[in-house]
Amino acid sequence: MLGFSTRSIRLDSFNSSDGAWKSQWRILEPMVKFRLGRAVHKLRIGGRLLGSLALSAAGAIAVVWLSPGGLGQAGPVRVTSGASASVYRSVSGVMDDAPSWVGSALSVATEGGLVALGFLLLWVWWAAVRGRDARGVAGATSVGAGVVAAYVVSEALKLVVDEERPCFALPGVSAVTECPGAGDWSFPSNHAVLAAGIAAGLAVLRPRLSVVALPLAVVVALLRVVAGVHYPHDVVAGALIGATVAVTALLLVGPPVSWAVSSLFRRYGNGPGFLGPRRRSAIDPHAGGRSH
Repeated sequence: MLGFSTRSIRLDSFNSSDGAWKSQWRILEPMVKFRLGRAVHKLRIGGRLLGSLALSAAGAIAVVWLSPGGLGQAGPVRVTSGASASVYRSVSGVMDDAPSWVGSALSVATEGGLVALGFLLLWVWWAAVRGRDARGVAGATSVGAGVVAAYVVSEALKLVVDEERPCFALPGVSAVTECPGAGDWSFPSNHAVLAAGIAAGLAVLRPRLSVVALPLAVVVALLRVVAGVHYPHDVVAGALIGATVAVTALLLVGPPVSWAVSSLFRRYGNGPGFLGPRRRSAIDPHAGGRSH
């Protein structure tokens, strides 16, 4: 009997201390969750910053390595030897006997590829707007801004490097299409910048679209070499610049833009506006449970 009473006292004490612990945890739980959330948020920000820095550094090193020089050099740079010039000569030799209409067809295909990629990005943005997907809207907007920034970087590099077009610099070769005039520098390729920037951004935003976007960007870049207006290293450097800047913009600019878009959706997303009426679920609670 005494043993039973002692056991009961111990159980009561345990239950009492367990209840006190639960009561204290209910008080501390919000603060602990808040601090854990802040710690995870800081880790994510740090990861994005480190990833962006590593990506930018790798892209910059690769572009500098591909660059033919030009900084501090008087006059334009002429690339007449090396692997890139050799590949260009081989491609040009294959295209020498092409009919005159091929040049126009290559130009149309190149511009058409860029337009198709642009429409894909616009479609992703509009679908996110219609679905009130703040992350999707922010991601597509950030990629678009990154592509514009990459184009600016490309134009600045052209002015620094001053590389002549291969159809001018290499004797005995000619472009299938019209060779751009003097002062329209070759390194890097703006078409490759735009195509790779959009394609890389789409691949990150909507991985399923990568099976269309990435091959299309490769085709756009290669057609610039086939047309005879760029060296291979021009389009590789352009692709690196476009992809690096676009993805970096997505990593750095995407989250704050997503927060801003979320705020706009919360404030203005309930009315029809330019977004159209809010989508209803299959069963409308205000219609007595009837399906639509």
